[in-house]
Amino acid sequence: MANIVAIVGRPNVGKSTLFNRLVEERKAIEDNMSGVTRDRHYGHAQWSGKFFSVIDTGGYVTGSEDIFEKEIRKQVKLAIEEADVILFVVDCHSGLTDLDLEFSRELRKSKKPIYVVANKADNQEKSFASHEFYSLGVSDFEVYPIAAASGSGTGELLDAIITQFEDEGVEDPDAGIPKISILGRPNVGKSSFLNSLLGEERSIVTDEAGTTRDAIHTRYKLFGQDFIITDTAGIRKKSKVTEDVEFYSVMRSLRTLEESDVVIVMVDATRGMEAQDVNLISLAIKNNKGIMIMVNKWDLIEKDHKTMNTIKEDMLERLGENKWIPIIFTSVTTKQRIFQAIELAVKVYENKTRRVSTSKLNDILQPEIEKYPPPAWKGKYIKIKYITQLPTKNPVFAFFCNLPQYIKSPYTRFLENRLRENFDFEGVPVKVIYKAK
Repeated sequence: MANIVAIVGRPNVGKSTLFNRLVEERKAIEDNMSGVTRDRHYGHAQWSGKFFSVIDTGGYVTGSEDIFEKEIRKQVKLAIEEADVILFVVDCHSGLTDLDLEFSRELRKSKKPIYVVANKADNQEKSFASHEFYSLGVSDFEVYPIAAASGSGTGELLDAIITQFEDEGVEDPDAGIPKISILGRPNVGKSSFLNSLLGEERSIVTDEAGTTRDAIHTRYKLFGQDFIITDTAGIRKKSKVTEDVEFYSVMRSLRTLEESDVVIVMVDATRGMEAQDVNLISLAIKNNKGIMIMVNKWDLIEKDHKTMNTIKEDMLERLGENKWIPIIFTSVTTKQRIFQAIELAVKVYENKTRRVSTSKLNDILQPEIEKYPPPAWKGKYIKIKYITQLPTKNPVFAFFCNLPQYIKSPYTRFLENRLRENFDFEGVPVKVIYKAK
């Protein structure tokens, strides 16, 4: 059973700082500007042998018609419904506010255990001032003064929280599960795609570019296959990034790419493949990730029976040697091919983890090599005697031969193409290395 703790409160009280403290990692973006966190953000924590999940949420503002604040309220309510324990974070520096009182009325509707956490109690005076928060009347427990930035008081808070858990929980519920991330430029439909798959508003969606800031991880199940799908912030050229928050959002997106097994690069059909999309693909190849291209907003394109093939050929031309990357055309708005897209991502993951037996490799490739052996070098003949797949996370094939130093890159490409023709490695970088026999 997963033990779940939700961190809630008005904007700018230090919820993300507390989240990062509990998960012992800088996963959520922290900034003095209010409204930085928008979506629900998950992490894993442990204390005194008990494991639990932590949800960071956006700042709750009542009565506002601002599009983001309206959507944040929905995300906070979903987190409260999902949680076993709620941490209501307030601010000792600014004291009790009308927003705290309004939000406390919302929290009273919940039947969950609520702990009032008075953050920024970084000296004795502020710690004593935390007593005013008892007047909120939402909790049966004492008020916990803490300083999330330094960690002061968090031990006592954690001691209290874990008494609410009936079992030890799971150390890492995501261990061993394939990780798929959605990357692309701002406003191409990444969050809408995630929401359409899940059938719920997991990520906030607006027409404004830059709506998603943190990387949003979600556990998903399709056709009996469990995997984690991650929505990320849109990535623009460095020269266009002016705000600190956007800079950190982009850094989180790139870190998500590094942690993924498969990367879905989402492209806007109305704009075509741009330089930034090609850069993302190159980065994914450099990091040995499974890759696929998802061309979204296909419903907005005027087309005939040749349009798809023409656009596909143009894209493959831009990919150069990397024509092994699969391309799928979708419309998240009309749900056209969105489930085929996720099936393709799962297939790419299977290709990435495929193991080919040594006997099969030699039986199929040795006759090909005999037909087209490596070109001789200065009168010396190169003989490939043996092939095996190495026990690595990505497909790496070792070709044992007498003179490995004389094999040139065109022949390496020939071998890679034969591997792709005979074994399904669509969407996966394949590496060929030579070893002396």
